[in-house]
Amino acid sequence: MSSIPHASPKRQRTGALQDAKRDSSARAVAKHLGCGGLTALSFSALASHVSGLGPGARDFGLGSKNAGFPLFFPGALIVCRAMVLEFTKMNGAGNDFVLVDNRAQKIQLARDQVVRLCHRQRGVGADGLFLLIPSTSGEADWAWEFYNSDGSQAEMCGNGARCFARFIQRLTGANGETSFETGAGVIRATFQGERVTVNLTTPKDLRLNQPIALSSGPLTAHSLNTGVPHVVIFVPDADKAMVQELGAEVRYHKQFAPRGTNVNFVQVLGPNQIRVRTYERGVEGETLACGTGVTASALVSALVHSFQSPVEVQVQGGDRLQVSFTERQQQFNDVRLAGPADFVYDGKIQL
Repeated sequence: MSSIPHASPKRQRTGALQDAKRDSSARAVAKHLGCGGLTALSFSALASHVSGLGPGARDFGLGSKNAGFPLFFPGALIVCRAMVLEFTKMNGAGNDFVLVDNRAQKIQLARDQVVRLCHRQRGVGADGLFLLIPSTSGEADWAWEFYNSDGSQAEMCGNGARCFARFIQRLTGANGETSFETGAGVIRATFQGERVTVNLTTPKDLRLNQPIALSSGPLTAHSLNTGVPHVVIFVPDADKAMVQELGAEVRYHKQFAPRGTNVNFVQVLGPNQIRVRTYERGVEGETLACGTGVTASALVSALVHSFQSPVEVQVQGGDRLQVSFTERQQQFNDVRLAGPADFVYDGKIQL
């Protein structure tokens, strides 16, 4: 009677080590893909290349639209289950956002997932998305990851900063004030009921009376970076401004290459009062409000039209924001933006 062959202890240890390495690699790939969960099953070695995943991975229908999908990996079959994401929807003067609590740092969103979440027909719908994460510098209470609706990252968002501050307040019980790190620097916020005041980083790159050659003819504009770059164009009637057409042309103009700019169309309503419509970079269209755009418009108005602090700004959504500042020899300091930050609803979505 023949005996059943058994692997030697050394071969068993080697095989166990290989299995562990395959399992670790499979889980690393699943983490890279943003899987909400995974199951690794023994499978014959299959190998092909997928850009960004490295050797040995083969994509079988990856994408946020799938409830789950298999991924063949050498030595394993990964079944990646869809992630259910808890979120809060907020808006600041009509500028709306998806906010996610990622203090545990277990959530990793791919660019296409951000785009889907912000899509107004296929997702939640928003102008941008924020992840709340711990501060690593010790200079602020918290930090954010901020994405435009096209999935690109941006340094700063004024209306979003007010919403983010109230989101922190609700989650952590912050009393009176809080602070958080952004791509533009540390932002500090104070609370007055449902209104929030945020300090903005020191504006830079001021340029007044810039001639811009457009398809419709020459135009005089002004520019200022209030955390992100903005162009300010004064118009006699904001209702008649060609925000989409002219905004897109200025946004991509070679004068503001390579990253482009946001574009604000500003109507003077009276002393220290303006109305602003904004074409936002990253949204690639008009939004109901833009906090950094409102701020840039108010500061440029202070220089061009001799406005004094504070400046009241009416946005396309109908809300009124207030920009306060100090100015000396065209240098601005202590810039603050005050306005509403409203909770809309909490929800869950499957990615």
